[in-house]
Amino acid sequence: MGVRKDLKRAKQRTDLMDRTKVEITKDDDGVVREARTPPLAAPPTTGSIADLPFTNAAEDPTAVVLRRQRQGAWQPVTATAFAREVTAVANGLIAAGLEPGGRVAVMSRTRYEWTVLDFAIWAAGGQSVPVYATSSADQVEWIVRDSGARHVVTETKENTETVTTGTAGHEQPPDVWQLEGDDALGALTALGRHLPDDEVAKRRAALTPDTIATLCYTSGTTGKPKGCVLTHANLHAEAANTVELLHPIFKEVTRQTASTLLFLPLAHILGRSLQIACLMARIEIGHCPSIKPDELRPALREFRPTFLVGVPYLFEKIHDTGRATAEKMGRAASFDRADRIAVRFGEAYLHKFLGTGKGPGLGLYAAWALYDLLVYRRVRKELGGRMSYAISGGSPLDRNLNLFFYAAGILVYEGYGLTETTAAATIVPPLKPRPGTVGRPVPGTAVRIADDGEVLIKGGIVFGSYWNNPAATDAVLQGDWFATGDLGALDEDGYLTITGRKKDILVTSGGKNVSPAVLEDRLRSRSPIGQCLVVGDNRPFIGALITLDPDAVAHWLAVRKMPADTPLSEVIQDPRMRADVQRAVDYTNEAVSRAESIRSFVLVEGEFNEDNGMLTPSLKVKRHAVTKAYADEIETLYGN
Repeated sequence: MGVRKDLKRAKQRTDLMDRTKVEITKDDDGVVREARTPPLAAPPTTGSIADLPFTNAAEDPTAVVLRRQRQGAWQPVTATAFAREVTAVANGLIAAGLEPGGRVAVMSRTRYEWTVLDFAIWAAGGQSVPVYATSSADQVEWIVRDSGARHVVTETKENTETVTTGTAGHEQPPDVWQLEGDDALGALTALGRHLPDDEVAKRRAALTPDTIATLCYTSGTTGKPKGCVLTHANLHAEAANTVELLHPIFKEVTRQTASTLLFLPLAHILGRSLQIACLMARIEIGHCPSIKPDELRPALREFRPTFLVGVPYLFEKIHDTGRATAEKMGRAASFDRADRIAVRFGEAYLHKFLGTGKGPGLGLYAAWALYDLLVYRRVRKELGGRMSYAISGGSPLDRNLNLFFYAAGILVYEGYGLTETTAAATIVPPLKPRPGTVGRPVPGTAVRIADDGEVLIKGGIVFGSYWNNPAATDAVLQGDWFATGDLGALDEDGYLTITGRKKDILVTSGGKNVSPAVLEDRLRSRSPIGQCLVVGDNRPFIGALITLDPDAVAHWLAVRKMPADTPLSEVIQDPRMRADVQRAVDYTNEAVSRAESIRSFVLVEGEFNEDNGMLTPSLKVKRHAVTKAYADEIETLYGN
């Protein structure tokens, strides 16, 4: 088991473990109110993130910093080649009229060209404005108008049409370049060939840590997106401290060249912060444009990363696919036993590693060894075969699922953050795993729990303002502290647990406060659940709207030899499907009290997705949109 061996070898590296010490402050009742972690990287006094490709090229010109897929193979890109391409595209942007401080929007899925554009925009003295590739014309209209972007780079013809439609009414529509078909990077390179070689260097030299680097528009569940103003200092604080915290130990214990396949949307700050951190540490990066399991799995097997950064959805789908495969082979019961063994083994071994227990007994070791041959090694193979670590963010990962992957040889570190905190504000420190929490403050960051339970964050990662929106800024920045809107608690060792969104708390007619996130996150982790919404505000009990995962439905029909085109209206009424869903609900209810448990549910046809306006691009449910669309179904939960 790779992770066990890695942890055992690294246990001796107390110098690295000591770097994660945290300072704790308690109130008069002995409750932990604040946790602070000293910085591991000094804040920069000069320069910017734009310098990074050129620093790499100067210090290690032949180092492979990226790999791009061409002609069916992952071809290396050296530090020198990357810096050269960034310079060429930056010259093109300058020739196209990009002024220092000007903004360029990029509407594309995750791909190599996005990375070149990001650094080229910065090298030209500009500010990048990421736009989700799935954004509507109205969303694009707002972001381009509010940001003042004069230039847009799109990925596809459809993206270009969306931009053209959305900005048709603007007094001066932006210039648009398209990656697919039109070779935007080639066109920009040609446009800038006449510029002197030192023009980009002059633009870079004028940048400082306090220069605005990017406007990241939040994919909020209500209202218009707000542009978070993030500086080069913000990006440096996040990336540099994360690298110092994680990379030395990962490099020490794995003893192999680190690499990651980046598939998170680069319109989301987590993906871009990760990319910067990898370039700082010269960790090889590849790109995959999709998080869909059927498209991602082949890329993982080909690229063979040593670690991943993902969202709970990815780990849930890998687990569910494993069970579905076992069920097709008539071995569902065996997989379920492997699942239970994994949780028990992972729990016991972590207690041993942390010095809080004896560890697995001989019988449990023997059971684990058997299922490692039958199940766990297949999970590792699905992820490329070289992976030992993963980082999960976006929403809480089910604790049992975390332990399952640990027993399968992959230690999943959880983190927590927002766009306003330049991605991760907390992360589980190396060699101190604690499944079920989102870790300690990132070095250089403080986390405080307000009197009402709201999580407050302070440090170099915290943004300075919302673009053109002082009222919204004043509502969340309290001096140096950013009010996240999330509820949480700190334990005696400074680990943070998120319990829900402040604005989403449900109060039943009996006066019980219930956080729907705790139930929703756990429920989504179990097949055949797709998306779900917990309701119960001013109601006598808690209920849930549940959609079925399309892949799970297709598998369910195939196993029962039912027609693949069986209407979903029949599937959701089938007693066997309802029994499967009830088992998922029962599992969810194990985590809460009777008063907080889901007492009734209704299966609804269709999905919650971006296209119907019920999910944000970062896969968060828009509660108001769902409750409005399914008002009648909610009433049936309560007999109305």
